[in-house]
Amino acid sequence: MTKNIHFLILFILLNILEFNVNLTKSNPQPQYPCQPPHHKYKFCNKKLSISNRVHSLISLLTIDEKILHLSDNTTSIPRLGLPAYEWWSESLHGIGINGPGINFNGSIKSATSFPQVILTAAAFNRTLWHSIASAIAVEARAMYNTGQSGLTFWAPNINVFRDPRWGRGQETPGEDPMVVSSYAIEYVTGFQQLNSKADKESSNGHVFGNTRRVLKEDDDAGDKLMLSACCKHFTAYDLEKWGDATRYSFNAVVTRQDMEDTFQAPFRSCIQQAKASCLMCSYNSVNGVPACADKVLLDKVRTDWGFDGYITSDCDAVATIYENQNYTQTPEDAVALALKAGFLAVSSNLLFYVTLSSLSNSYSTILAGTNINCGTYMLRYVKSAFQQGSVLEEDLDRALQYLFSVQFRLGLFDGNPAKGQFAKFGPQDVCTSNNLELALDAVRQGIVLLKNDQKFLPLDKRRISTLAIVGPMANVSSPGGTYTGVPCKLKSIRDGFHRHINRTLYAAGCLDVGCNSTAGFPDAISIAKEADYVIVVAGLDLSQETEDLDRYSLLLPGHQTNLVSALAAVSKKPIILVLTGGGPIDVSFAEKDPRIASILWVAYPGETGGKALSEIIFGYQNPGGKLPMTWYLESYSKVPMTNMSMRADPASGYPGRTYRFYTGDLLYGFGHGLSYTSFSSRLLSAPNRLSLSLGKSNWKRSILAQEHSRLGYIHVDEVPSCSLSKFFIHISVTNDGDMDGSHVLLLFSRVPQNIQGSPQKQLVGFDRVHVPARKSVETSLSINPCEFLSFSNDQGNRILALGEHTLVLDDIEHVVSIEM
Repeated sequence: MTKNIHFLILFILLNILEFNVNLTKSNPQPQYPCQPPHHKYKFCNKKLSISNRVHSLISLLTIDEKILHLSDNTTSIPRLGLPAYEWWSESLHGIGINGPGINFNGSIKSATSFPQVILTAAAFNRTLWHSIASAIAVEARAMYNTGQSGLTFWAPNINVFRDPRWGRGQETPGEDPMVVSSYAIEYVTGFQQLNSKADKESSNGHVFGNTRRVLKEDDDAGDKLMLSACCKHFTAYDLEKWGDATRYSFNAVVTRQDMEDTFQAPFRSCIQQAKASCLMCSYNSVNGVPACADKVLLDKVRTDWGFDGYITSDCDAVATIYENQNYTQTPEDAVALALKAGFLAVSSNLLFYVTLSSLSNSYSTILAGTNINCGTYMLRYVKSAFQQGSVLEEDLDRALQYLFSVQFRLGLFDGNPAKGQFAKFGPQDVCTSNNLELALDAVRQGIVLLKNDQKFLPLDKRRISTLAIVGPMANVSSPGGTYTGVPCKLKSIRDGFHRHINRTLYAAGCLDVGCNSTAGFPDAISIAKEADYVIVVAGLDLSQETEDLDRYSLLLPGHQTNLVSALAAVSKKPIILVLTGGGPIDVSFAEKDPRIASILWVAYPGETGGKALSEIIFGYQNPGGKLPMTWYLESYSKVPMTNMSMRADPASGYPGRTYRFYTGDLLYGFGHGLSYTSFSSRLLSAPNRLSLSLGKSNWKRSILAQEHSRLGYIHVDEVPSCSLSKFFIHISVTNDGDMDGSHVLLLFSRVPQNIQGSPQKQLVGFDRVHVPARKSVETSLSINPCEFLSFSNDQGNRILALGEHTLVLDDIEHVVSIEM
């Protein structure tokens, strides 16, 4: 009897052991440094400062070991107990599958797929942006805890959407530098720190307002990071492949003026205000110098903006310095140039680079440079560059100092993460109902109603017995755009309508989005004739626009236009056109056609797109999104994509770019978007006059005042007290209709006079407010005149025009006079 009990106990223990082994296999823990017996190293001592710990670690590494840390895929160093580490993970609008640091083969099989960034941007809701980043961060940390990701993520993409044909415009928050900057701040601060559920919510559960609270479990955490976010791609990067130009060799010729008030603005905000811990330099050259080796650009980041994180190249962007751009004579010169951010000189008609080390080897002098190479180019060529003397050991130490500092801030050297601050996150925190609801709300807020003749929408589903849905994109599971992961649920746009209408008919119409054949037209026309209402889902997918692929035309691909028109001709009632894709599309034919009553833009809505779209079409939700970019006509495709100039040039017929400078005809303007209700705004209070004081002695101030009075503007850097001149615009918004809705407030400014290069208008403030039917809501917009009312002159210096600035919001115009 006793023997049987012993066997039973042994059997149970073996089964428990086998279960734990299998559990460990399916839930591998992340590898981490400072495990016994290596925990006695000085760099493992958490009582020391991060700088001391980093210095201690670097001092223990050999030259070869230091070089191993210059790649995104870092090799382990067993003698010091340092495990391998992959720096490259992606989190653009959810955990993506692009980076090798991510895998969905463990206990976490999927992650929340939020809508593509361009659609989220259309909500113009800072708190929504922050909430999404925070939700992604929790899922990312959960995946790290299960050994399925790293802690360094290369998002967000904060390049300005300069040209409508750009294949990656979908990844950005749009064309306006202020919006892109605001998004960068919200994403990075939400992603790098753990935030509470302190988002202000309206009575119907939508996220509105800008109030939030940051929770720090450890008050002594200082600048510790939950995760690392990376602002990319620095800078003037917005071309993939157009004509003979490719991103690997393209030289972006940018004026100082455009660089200051368009291309650099989001990166400055990302670093100075959001405190991003990573910056990614881009493939392209800027004014003849590869971005990852540009001393002027990278010095500005470190010295002027105070960046203390690490700089990574885009993948193989160090290789392109030599391989594609032919900027150096050898691969060794390319890696040396990137590490040091050297420069070129001309002597005796020979082109060569001078490394900074030839001028000074001091850490204080050499601040710039790319610290890590996504790819293997540095692994392959730094050793020989070191042997040749073009790379010194201090160059390696400087790069490692930035890299290790971020890893220490992330707690990678603080012992077992299972006992750390964020150990509680796990599979139960991924694909939660709250995150899926947040993704759904993001789509609801972002969808833009472009046209709605005679209030055709919303439809009354009680009067619909049969609904026809046509288009290949309607049947795609979770259309998320670029940098998408594995969605929690595989749902198509078409799926969202099944719960509303008992009988839904579907036909692709086109075999794919390219629509090079009309063979599927008869089936689509057949169901369109039969149905009470027809919804056509047309537009773009990643076969038309993506990384390494720009468009040449702004029209619908292939025969899509013919399909839409054919369905409109046979449908019993006017049809509804739903447009997918991140880039603007010239659908002027549909805008003019009375048989196409309504047009909606859904971009790449992700796994909740079908549900959100159906709720809007049937009136359960009120659309309130606004376009974050200009929708041009097809004639714009004649403008060379390689022309980086933002300002129009009437002499050459160049029309300029974005709503700030474009002078030609367009289909839909920046900020366009309709609602099922109507709103009216009323100005409650705003200043009429602002007086600014120059920070000089009395006699110098008098001279400057006379000079500025003649010129009509002042330099922003001459106004030390400009932040004290911040003012508020107080507004009342009334919902004049019978349906609750949200209204996006866009406050623009026009300069008082036609100073050369000044924008036609520029956004200076925005907010999103939810207003119940027949009710009013008050809100305020904060304006810093030096930051938002200024622009750049042709020398790249920000100037503030004197005189009467006109502030425009909806139908309101208010003049603020700025004087010295």
